[in-house]
Amino acid sequence: MAEGLVHRPVLLHEAVQALALAPDACCIDATFGRGGHSAAILARLGPRGRLVALDRDPEAVAWGRERLGGDERLQIIQGAFGRLADTARELEIEGKVNAVLFDLGVSSPQLDDADRGFSFQRAGPLDMRMDPTAGPSAADWLAEAPEAEIARVLWEYGEERHARRIARAIVAERARAPLDTTDRLAALVARVVPGRRGGKHPATRTFQAIRIHVNRELDELKAGLEGALRVLAPGGRMVVISFHSLEDRMVKRFFREHARGERPPRGIPVRDAELQPGPLRLVGRAVRPGGDEVAVNPRARSAVMRVAEKRA
Repeated sequence: MAEGLVHRPVLLHEAVQALALAPDACCIDATFGRGGHSAAILARLGPRGRLVALDRDPEAVAWGRERLGGDERLQIIQGAFGRLADTARELEIEGKVNAVLFDLGVSSPQLDDADRGFSFQRAGPLDMRMDPTAGPSAADWLAEAPEAEIARVLWEYGEERHARRIARAIVAERARAPLDTTDRLAALVARVVPGRRGGKHPATRTFQAIRIHVNRELDELKAGLEGALRVLAPGGRMVVISFHSLEDRMVKRFFREHARGERPPRGIPVRDAELQPGPLRLVGRAVRPGGDEVAVNPRARSAVMRVAEKRA
């Protein structure tokens, strides 16, 4: 485990405020990370409060148990938040949860640890798995995936307009030697993609897309949002902090669809007053970090926070 790596929780004050916690609340931090949000939640809870924290990363779980394990109100569980509903059922808190927080993306310790392979800025093994013990690594996938599949992943998850060109170069390069380190992949993309867009490294979108694919992040998010809706008690709140457009669009669409409720087929005349609202109520508008936070933590610049409350 890499030591001394600092993680600054994004929108910490805003997120905890939005959860609207009572002292005896039952909460789920679906993305424990390095415990910043969890610690702030625990500071708001009284002795009868409860916090269940989830994380796929065994290093994050070990770190949290070592530093926060003495708090009897906290239970840290290794697992993906796509299993949030199953976890709540096993703990017998389904329908009793007052707050669920998702802080999506990769934590600073994961990005800064070269051995995890998330960042093109540090040479290391091309891994990218949130849980290094589960499933194929990024290098494993790139070694076997057909060119068309690689191009599709880069386009769909990275919105990379040079997806086909990069995929073709990856297939040609792996025929010569395994593409198994972050610096080799980053250098390959830099050779293929002309120039920098918006000051970003040419490999930014490629690394994002591969990471999302390897960890099935959008599938997990969909399952996590549905699970959170099921486990929330009436009046309970769901707060989601996302870091790129694909995540935010999914969250925004999920909240909107479940706030509107079912709509009749086109052509059937129904007055708005006769329509039943959905199980969620939108709370406020999207929140973004202020200039002061971005200045201290540049990784916060793309964050968007959305909040919804479960109707009675």
